[in-house]
Amino acid sequence: MNPVKKLLDLGEKHFTGSGKFSGLAPLFDATKTFFFFPSPKTRCTPFVRDNLDLKRFMSFVIISLMPVLIFGIYNTGFQAGLALGESYTFSQSFLLGLRYVLPIIIVTYGVGFFWEILFASIRGHKISEGLLVTGLLFPLTLPATIPLWQVALGISFGVVIGKEVFGGTGRNFLNPALTGRAFLFFSYPVSMSGEVWVAATNTVDGFSGATALSVLAPEGEKITAVLSNSGFSLAELFFGLVPGSIGETSAFCCILGALFLVITKIANFRIIIGGVLGLSITAIIFYLIPGGNESWISAGPLYHLCAGGFLFGISFMATDPVSAPGTNIGRWIFGFLIGFLTITIRVANPAFVEGTMLAILFMNVFAPLLDYIVMKYTISKRIPNV
Repeated sequence: MNPVKKLLDLGEKHFTGSGKFSGLAPLFDATKTFFFFPSPKTRCTPFVRDNLDLKRFMSFVIISLMPVLIFGIYNTGFQAGLALGESYTFSQSFLLGLRYVLPIIIVTYGVGFFWEILFASIRGHKISEGLLVTGLLFPLTLPATIPLWQVALGISFGVVIGKEVFGGTGRNFLNPALTGRAFLFFSYPVSMSGEVWVAATNTVDGFSGATALSVLAPEGEKITAVLSNSGFSLAELFFGLVPGSIGETSAFCCILGALFLVITKIANFRIIIGGVLGLSITAIIFYLIPGGNESWISAGPLYHLCAGGFLFGISFMATDPVSAPGTNIGRWIFGFLIGFLTITIRVANPAFVEGTMLAILFMNVFAPLLDYIVMKYTISKRIPNV
């Protein structure tokens, strides 16, 4: 018998029923299922062909985030090397980036699981696996040099206010990771917006590096030309060797993750394609409007797709099955409106050119309404039973 399983089986009696540590039953259950997936068997008809439990579901999402995470760590070190005027190898850049990114991930999981264990113990239910994904998504939306106390505060707000007050995983209507990021953005805008601080050793405050979305062209020049001259060509934005939040710079890695989620049927392709269509159509409409060459109005759909965190948000945040619609038509509308709102916010509010975060959170609020309208319409089209 597996020695770890034997040890857990021996201790189970102390954490269940009337055991002396029964109050810590949720923590014991989380520890056991962390090492061993539950394997319930269907013992009577109808028989189930396969069982996709929540832990397997979450593990697939984490696998899809690996390209984004690995590249984000490397790019953090790479940008630090540029700030210092150094030319680091891949391993040197990765290790330097790990120095900044790993503490953020550790604080996120540590504080997040503290709240999960606390609420699970008080309510007497099992610890949710939802934080496995939230705890990785949240750090990837942050700049590399954000203070760790702000990381702890942000994940606390996301878990407690964004999820637990509504009853926990499966009952929240807002994405917890985005809720935490929105809280930090509006509470500490210097750390979260404007020019992103690029991690750099041997400096006091870091090196101020402008992101692509903060670039504006002088009057009379086209924004696309200025972006290319500033190191933000389409190729550079697509592959992601540019300043920005840890996991949002590489459109290529986001696409890889999205393809994995769609192929494994973890994410619904309608939301992703709908979002890309909404963004592209809206960007083309603004592009055709005369004037405004120096702003993002004239950037075109490809630049809008690759710059900022749209592909990251539409692939990993908007597809959250809890906070997204459950009907297929609702998913198309949901994704399309996220793309539409992203461009509208970028163009209408130059002070907040990202837009994707607010677009997703705004549509999370209306997701139940979309399902209600779609279901009402579908029922109305049914042939009356006469």
